[in-house]
Amino acid sequence: MNFDEKDLMSVALVGFDLINGPILKWQQDFHQSNLAINLDEFAANFYLAFKGGNEGIKPKAILYDDFAIVAFPRGLELCCMFLKPSDDTYQLTQLAKVAERVILRKDTEEEQTANINTNSDLGQEVTEVERILVNLLRNTEMSTPELRRAFNLNNSQIWKIVTDLEERKQLKRTGKHGRAICWTAS
Repeated sequence: MNFDEKDLMSVALVGFDLINGPILKWQQDFHQSNLAINLDEFAANFYLAFKGGNEGIKPKAILYDDFAIVAFPRGLELCCMFLKPSDDTYQLTQLAKVAERVILRKDTEEEQTANINTNSDLGQEVTEVERILVNLLRNTEMSTPELRRAFNLNNSQIWKIVTDLEERKQLKRTGKHGRAICWTAS
């Protein structure tokens, strides 16, 4: 990223008060910046983003649509520099295309794995798993992760089986434990 002082919109120093937490100590705007955020309200967010978390894993910069923020810690204080968006957006667009291709490739691989494991050659195995699953859940309830581990299946495989059984009204959802759906036999 090539830096030019004309790209500097604002500089702020975020301090840390032992009672109030992160506070904005001072802010200086340059070149009539139109920074559309209230730094008094966002001081804690920026402070936590740049100084929170693991000791060795902290960002140096965060890019937003309208600006970028680069921060330099100094003791308990944090000097935040707000920069205008630069020509690096082309690189971000390219990265977004790469990310989309990777996501699509992974989704395709998971679908192929699910299809391979549920095709006609393994149809009898799936039918057997469905039969055992319904009998297992006859008088109890289990979460999807528990079922996945019990049958040594991946997430997409177990979801295909339980949703097929749910559509056939052999299983029903009983609730949630955390984020996991619980199932029982109908």
